[in-house]
Formats: sequence, structure tokens, C-alpha cells
Amino acid sequence: MLSAAHKTLLRDIARDAIEHGLHTGEPPLPASGNYADALTENRATFVTLNKQGQLRGCIGSLQAHRPLIEDVAHNAFAAAFRDSRFSPLQVDELPDVDIHISLLGTAETMQADSEQELLRQLRPGIDGLILEEQGRRATFLPAVWESLQDKQTFVHQLKMKAGLPADYWSDSLRFQRYQTESW
Repeated sequence: MLSAAHKTLLRDIARDAIEHGLHTGEPPLPASGNYADALTENRATFVTLNKQGQLRGCIGSLQAHRPLIEDVAHNAFAAAFRDSRFSPLQVDELPDVDIHISLLGTAETMQADSEQELLRQLRPGIDGLILEEQGRRATFLPAVWESLQDKQTFVHQLKMKAGLPADYWSDSLRFQRYQTESW
């Protein structure tokens, strides 16, 4: 668990990364400074941007591969300017954008021989889910349960996000679940 001060600092880093991108068109340089160990450990994050309650961008890392402060800065920039579902964020939009950060916990492999077995194991509102199949990969953060509360709908929408039919099942499907700390 991060302290309230660390969470505020990370949100400030995310906003600074977006502002830097708006002024330069480039991703920010890695954050420098003397940060607490909790902020420099390799961690995986997602940064979600909402504008007037609607999704405006969401990009993240599923695996920890860089320091937390760098991951947040990189993902904030990418959510604002590189999410292919949206046009790049414009300066006049920034005051209306809310920044949400999700710090991912370690992913746990799930064993499921059928969709019904997978559904039994899922914990709505708690689990994020990663789906992998034949080079395709997609995830839903635990926050997605707010809009897709039914387990079957959650899984079917995730399959479609990965480019698979909603009713698809194969023995090669792989799933992992994870939890997040979000603010």
C-alpha cells in the first residue's frame, strides 16, 4: 500500500507527463530526484483518463519492467496521446480530465477447463483478468466490473477485446487474475 502522499505525487507526475506532451509532443524524460524506495521499485501500472465521466484514454503495463514513477509517467503520456481508440488529447481538454492510476499486483495463473469453471473462480469487483490466446492478449482492470457486473458479460467482452468471438473457448486459452490498488 502506498501512502496518500505517494499517491498524490504519482498523480502529479502523471499530469506533468501529459502537460509535457501537450507542450512538446514528446514523452517526458524519466523522472529524476530523490524518491522513496516504494516509488522506484519496478511496478506495473495503468493510467486511465476520464473526461466528464467518459473514458478518454487508458494505457498500462501488465508486467513490472521499470520504476513506478517512470511507468506512471510513460503510461499517462501514452493514455493521453497514443490510445488508438481516441484522438490525441488537446490542451483545452486537460482541465476536464480526471487521472486515475491503478497499481497492479502480481498476476496469478488461473486453471480453467471450461468457461463455467473460469466464471466460478472470478471475483467481481476484485479481480482484473488477463486473457491470452495464440498471440492475442487483452485485460480488463477490476474497475471494469463497475460497468460489466455480470461475470459472463465481463469474460465475453474481454474475449471480444482480444479479437475473439464472445463464445470462443479452446484448451489453449490462458487466464491470469490480479488485483489493483487504485486512486
